[in-house]
Amino acid sequence: MGIESISGYFPGISLLAEERFEQLPGLYNFWNERINVISRKDLPNLYLNHILHSLSLSKVIPFAGKETVLDVGTGGGFPGIPLAIMHPEVYFTLIDSTGKKIKVVENIARELNLTNITVAHVRAESFTGSFHYIISRAVCAFSRLVELSAGKLIRDQSTRSVHGIYSLKGGDLQDELAGWEEKIRIIAISSFFREEFFRTKSLIFLPSMNIPS
Repeated sequence: MGIESISGYFPGISLLAEERFEQLPGLYNFWNERINVISRKDLPNLYLNHILHSLSLSKVIPFAGKETVLDVGTGGGFPGIPLAIMHPEVYFTLIDSTGKKIKVVENIARELNLTNITVAHVRAESFTGSFHYIISRAVCAFSRLVELSAGKLIRDQSTRSVHGIYSLKGGDLQDELAGWEEKIRIIAISSFFREEFFRTKSLIFLPSMNIPS
């Protein structure tokens, strides 16, 4: 699987975005030899397991120009980097508590000249700021993510139904999401992408209006 998988699902992708996506495998191979941010066995599946998985958020979030996004526990830059490539008009802040991983993210963003990315080596509970969206990919339990997001979401009444927390998850979520059923929306990623990898992947959306102040 390569760039054609992305352009197939996102036919309106820009030439610049395609060029940047094509650079990602080489950049991750280079940095992964120095700092392990992706399992070596997983590197051949970079487009499917990491890039396309991250871009599932683009199928759900109605990103608009100059909006702000916080990627909590970005690790090697997912989902933040692929989304920043796809949406150059949106501003992304990627944070992680592991300095080595943030170094990789910072260097890849620089190599790609992604001027809409800011990175920070910081624990989420210590980070301050206000954002339209908070995103994550399998960082922690959902309830913990909501706790970490406290005070970080912009309370815009006009768009509060789409702004909020978007969390990429896999597997059986029944126990983890117990008590949240009335407040969240669970979206099957297999409804966007046909590959078998996505059969057990979900996107959990908690609107800002359902998050305690």
